[in-house]
Amino acid sequence: MRRHRLSTRAWHWLNVVAVFTLLMSGLTIFNAHPRLYWGQYGANPDDPWLRIGATQSGDGYLRIGTIRIDTTGVLGSWQKDGRQVVRAFPHWMTLPAHYNLAEGRKYHFLGAWLLAICGVLYLLWSLVNRHVGRDLLPERGELAPRHLWQDVKNHARLRFPRGEAAVRYNILQKLAYLAVLFVLLPAMVLSGLGMSPTMNASWGWILDLFGGRQSARSVHFIAAMLIVLFILVHLAMVVLAGPVNEIRSMITGRFRIPPEKAS
Repeated sequence: MRRHRLSTRAWHWLNVVAVFTLLMSGLTIFNAHPRLYWGQYGANPDDPWLRIGATQSGDGYLRIGTIRIDTTGVLGSWQKDGRQVVRAFPHWMTLPAHYNLAEGRKYHFLGAWLLAICGVLYLLWSLVNRHVGRDLLPERGELAPRHLWQDVKNHARLRFPRGEAAVRYNILQKLAYLAVLFVLLPAMVLSGLGMSPTMNASWGWILDLFGGRQSARSVHFIAAMLIVLFILVHLAMVVLAGPVNEIRSMITGRFRIPPEKAS
């Protein structure tokens, strides 16, 4: 049967390109100053709430508040072509792979435009075909504590829906997708605009929403990491639910309904 409409499939794969371009180029930009602050201002002498760096002996670390985690070989200090590199995120996580802030910003703007255009088109088309209201908005019964808890237990036990129920989104999927669409992505867009000097001159109220440029930068980073977490959980669920069937449904739209278990 057909599970996903063409518009949903196209938006999904264009989003993959846009989001990974944004994430990887964003890490390049972050490498220019691998510290995060709250408020209006933040510079090297100030105390950040998050910092990725390296000690004088070359050990990498991640510090969040008073908690310090050794990250040698992954963050702060890592190897490339047999030599030690002291930089927050390694080359295989960034775009471009070599450190170039100007190129990183160009890729970031490219990804942002792609995400914005696809997002607007998706929203308009969803209003036409009622995708959000039909497929994503929870029904009243699904929000009952007993139903929510049952879905949590089913996921924890890796019990995935079968039969016609496998075609529909379950309540945890709906809540996750709605959180990304209407909380994380808007937070990313607004905080990104809040860091733009051009937007500050035109729409200064955006920066005021976050309480300063450094707070906007922190919100931008936190939202990005939550999107990364969503992607990791999403991929894990695809693999556990049956990668061939799930991926095929997002490429061709064709989905094989898992048969009901005999009682």
